[in-house]
Amino acid sequence: MTTTKTRRLEARVDPATDELIAEAAEILQVTKSAFVCDAVRKEAQRVIARADVTLMAADLFETMIMSLDIADDAPRLAAAAKLPRLVTK
Repeated sequence: MTTTKTRRLEARVDPATDELIAEAAEILQVTKSAFVCDAVRKEAQRVIARADVTLMAADLFETMIMSLDIADDAPRLAAAAKLPRLVTK
């Protein structure tokens, strides 16, 4: 199924970038437009996929996870737990 292309995207590039795009498109036997659209689509998908992911070093992640098992002093929480319950069973 072919999608009708109705939107237009323009970009100003220096001659070296234009030649690089033309060479890569020729190697892949596609038009410069097809090459640029494909490259932009792939990069956009990569950026969007990474937006919801937090990356960190494995040792830092391990330290963070281990710290979850160490209770912090929480005097306000302890005081709230001692208050009479508003709802009883």
